[in-house]
Amino acid sequence: MNAHPPAIDVPLVDVRNLSMSFASRRGLLSHLSRTAAPKVVAVDDVSLQIRRGEIFSLVGESGSGKTTFGRAILRLVEPTSGEVLFRGEDVLTFSRKELLRVRRDVQMIFQNPYASLNPRMTVRQMLAEALAVHEVCPRAEIGERIASLLELVGLNASHADRFPSDFSGGQRQRIGIARALSVNPIFIVADEPVSAVDVSVQAQIMNLLLDLRERLDLTMLFIAHDLSVVRYVSTRVGVMYLGRIVEVAPRRDIFVRPHHPYTQGLLRAAPRPDPNYRSTAVAIRGEPPSPMAPPSGCHFHPRCPMATEICRAMPPPLATIEADHLVACHHHDLAAEQWTAPDRASHP
Repeated sequence: MNAHPPAIDVPLVDVRNLSMSFASRRGLLSHLSRTAAPKVVAVDDVSLQIRRGEIFSLVGESGSGKTTFGRAILRLVEPTSGEVLFRGEDVLTFSRKELLRVRRDVQMIFQNPYASLNPRMTVRQMLAEALAVHEVCPRAEIGERIASLLELVGLNASHADRFPSDFSGGQRQRIGIARALSVNPIFIVADEPVSAVDVSVQAQIMNLLLDLRERLDLTMLFIAHDLSVVRYVSTRVGVMYLGRIVEVAPRRDIFVRPHHPYTQGLLRAAPRPDPNYRSTAVAIRGEPPSPMAPPSGCHFHPRCPMATEICRAMPPPLATIEADHLVACHHHDLAAEQWTAPDRASHP
């Protein structure tokens, strides 16, 4: 494996005002209507930076836009507007040929390790295809390269001639990781990489990703909804709600002193591995609003216990409140003062 330059504290990925909307599907008689189909706003004017060498985790409820955001910055879906600067270049302006060049540097690990693998191809065929398309190594060295990739992710070279159906879920995810690593990327989007595998295997996959990050000097966007996983792997954490980033902070700050009521609600709702623990905290009330008709002002205000008139009228900006800690809330000071956690001292 080729070594990458040492990490430095500058953004590798700089996302600016990224938005992604989809036209919703309408009924059989939609052609009779003169009104336009409503749009689903999956990502709403998101800006964030991912620094070299870090694991930036993106968390939020299902439907918050996390996966769409990850796919949009890799141009697996075309964003509606915004900029995605990768090493200072806006990849959203790249031609197809230029984008192919970038694909060697940016890769994705998908959530479902079976659906993301071609069931008609062996592991060798899948990895050889990526190596040949991107001309990673001479054809005579492809076999040796495949063997080293499989060993890197904890598999045997003898597995290369098997089909995806011959493997367990954890092994298939390792194959997906090997495929992502085959072209020597420096940035990886890991979309819920452990949510589709057994709990007994999750720790193995997480440890593998942490080990690969150190050995290969990788930068990762780690998308997840499990806060225990996020706590274990992250350098920094971004919290997403209904297409917007509501809080960004180093891992410890998010778990010890969250400033946004939504972040606090997620932490209170997280299960604890203690059979004697009985939570008295109030869960987040209600259901997330429809992305086809998001609320005015702060998107979280219909479910927020601290909401006031300004929350309903004006969306709060994502502003820096402390060193490296950003929050989008009109009442973040009050929320931070009222935050209590029974085991806050135990958080890393």
